[in-house]
Amino acid sequence: MSKKDVSITTPDGEARAYAFTPDQGAGPWPGVMVYMDALAIRPAMFEMAQRVADHGYFVLLPDMFWRRPPYEPFDIPVMLSDRSKLMEFMGSTNPQKAMSDTGAFLGWLSDQPQVKGEKVGTTGYCMGGGMSLRAAAAYPDRVAAAAAFHAGNVVTDAPDSVHKVAPTTKAKVLVAGADEDKGFTSEARDILAKAYQAAGVDADVSIWPGKLHGYAPRDMPVYDKEASERHFKEMFALFDGVLK
Repeated sequence: MSKKDVSITTPDGEARAYAFTPDQGAGPWPGVMVYMDALAIRPAMFEMAQRVADHGYFVLLPDMFWRRPPYEPFDIPVMLSDRSKLMEFMGSTNPQKAMSDTGAFLGWLSDQPQVKGEKVGTTGYCMGGGMSLRAAAAYPDRVAAAAAFHAGNVVTDAPDSVHKVAPTTKAKVLVAGADEDKGFTSEARDILAKAYQAAGVDADVSIWPGKLHGYAPRDMPVYDKEASERHFKEMFALFDGVLK
């Protein structure tokens, strides 16, 4: 694994992040940002970031909980059974902080000689899915392809709900929800799809039948190998078609 620990200066302080490059070749490569799910930085996220890198990308995996002191990987079953600590960590960020951080991350990518061009791709899981889609809206001249998998709460009453900021998006978008997911219902899918359509955004917004929230990372209790492999395939098709 090519993982390199990095520190990125943001308006609020030094953010922890991790950079990955392909195991072979010298680059430069197009840049991709991977937004973690709510269960935070852990080996499964490193493995996913490295797999994206090995497909021919320079990958940045920021720790969106960097405002918290350094932490050990969560015990996932414990965290899912008692969500108080999980909510404590999630409370350390919000859409405004995440987009401020993202501006710093994009600036850092621009400074890396191994990164090719200014256009980048973003992908995210669970809460990270919303971050990926908001990044495309907040930085339309930088984010050219944005993916979100089993994203949660991307259609809300908040003024910065993803569907409300869709008009500023220029990226090609892929959203793949999970079946029977209260965080992304069929009604939410329809609202988001219509918002992108009205904005003229090239967007594929769907819910994968029979798949549960959390299907992509291998360490999740509901990990679904078929769905996870499909997510890599469709994500790579998106990134390759736009960034390569």
